[in-house]
Amino acid sequence: MSNSSTPPPLLLGISGPSSSGKTTLSRLLRDIFPPTKLFILHLDDFYLTDAEIPVKNGIQDWDCMESINLPELKLALQHIKDHGKSPEWLVSKEDENSVGEHGVPEAEIKRLRDEVATWLEGRAEWENRRICIVDGFLLFSEDMEDIRSLFDVKLFLRTSYETAKRRREARSGYVTLEGFWEDPPGYVDKIVWPNYVQDHKFLFNDCDVANNLDEEVCRKVGIAGMPREAEENMKECLNWAAGVLKGVIKTS
Repeated sequence: MSNSSTPPPLLLGISGPSSSGKTTLSRLLRDIFPPTKLFILHLDDFYLTDAEIPVKNGIQDWDCMESINLPELKLALQHIKDHGKSPEWLVSKEDENSVGEHGVPEAEIKRLRDEVATWLEGRAEWENRRICIVDGFLLFSEDMEDIRSLFDVKLFLRTSYETAKRRREARSGYVTLEGFWEDPPGYVDKIVWPNYVQDHKFLFNDCDVANNLDEEVCRKVGIAGMPREAEENMKECLNWAAGVLKGVIKTS
């Protein structure tokens, strides 16, 4: 149970394909909310040890559900629901990984920061309540339904295969539990994109991730899908996400 003086945080899941801007958006949302109001949990912090990552077709697959320590993730989410903060045993490796330039002008971030302050002003129910963002590539798949159901708000980002491939292949690598991982040649085409399609096609019209999101399915699952105009435009994406949170705050 939650402490009576600490209301359960709003759990916000941000998911989508690799390189769609999940971590960038999460950090920008953290920038526009007061420091005491919002914190981030990264799905990437729940990878198994390097040696435990499953091997498929001779390649380690870091982009599947079997690579994630799901019991530990559930334990962390339950701790957050009960105590309003991350467990002390969780130390983030993902925060050591860099993200690309977001392209959002500082003036826009300041404008949104000022707006957020007005949303929260005078709202007694938000005096002690926090927002916990969980960002990850696999939060909304059907196989993760028990995790998916824990989120109060679900934001789904999207990007094209071409953009995901370009961005992913431009990365230098990733800090892991035991070292550093660099994608082997062809990793996006062999692992990343096929896994994304398999896990998320149910969200799209005709099960085609190049199509528009299926509005009825998204409504049933409780997912807010990023509008097309926000693809590759982080300013638009940030304003959309902030608008969703504004609605939640104003009606809670």
